Amino acid sequence: MDRYTDRDTHSSVGTATRPRTRDRVRVLIVDDEPGLTELLSVAVTEAGWRPYPAGDGESALRTARGCAPHVVVLDGMLPDLDGLQVLRRLRSENPKLPVLMLTARDALEHRIDGLSAGADDYVTKPFSLEEVVLRLRGLLRRTGAEEVRADDPVRVLGGLVLTERTREVHRDGARVGLTAKEFDLLSLLLSHPRQVLSKAQILDRVWSSSFDGGGNLVEVYISSLRRKIDKGRAPMIHTVRGVGYAIHAAEDGR
Repeated sequence: MDRYTDRDTHSSVGTATRPRTRDRVRVLIVDDEPGLTELLSVAVTEAGWRPYPAGDGESALRTARGCAPHVVVLDGMLPDLDGLQVLRRLRSENPKLPVLMLTARDALEHRIDGLSAGADDYVTKPFSLEEVVLRLRGLLRRTGAEEVRADDPVRVLGGLVLTERTREVHRDGARVGLTAKEFDLLSLLLSHPRQVLSKAQILDRVWSSSFDGGGNLVEVYISSLRRKIDKGRAPMIHTVRGVGYAIHAAEDGR
């Protein structure tokens, strides 16, 4: 079987069988070799999924908190934290998160250590990209994440991640504490990215009301959201004067 090369990246996971990109499966790729990380990212993209690369353990943990991955590809040897340390910390935050370990060490005890720490599968370097994608697909099917529905309870826009099930919000990996109504307002905005919502629409959807003074209520909550989401960062929540409010990925601008 061919080992990982640029040719292998394209031929192994060709577009003929590429799943629908709207499935938006998120794959965290943790490896300190930039060339290999790039190849894995291309392979993941060709498979119809969205890659989130990280080059060391600490950035991997921050990225995981931010992107809420469906599956992780994790190198066993990292420049800061040991791969097993990262695995244990990922497991402590999400016990059901499937993890595929990569390692250059093929001794039986290392495979046992990884599996004992919570890894779901193990691939030894050098490997075929086709094999990695097939292993990931198996893990995703086992956990039911292969077909992520349009109503996926995790909404991602740029560095902003909202998880409906746990009612948690992160921006750039940092958790943002919101009140119940602030969360509902942000969830509504993220359900309609780049779309301008009027104060009346927001009142109807978040408060089920159109009472007098409601416009001021919306302004107060938008202001509060901005302080928590945008403070010290590129703004995401924007006012369209005389119309309403919209949310954009920070890099999109106004």
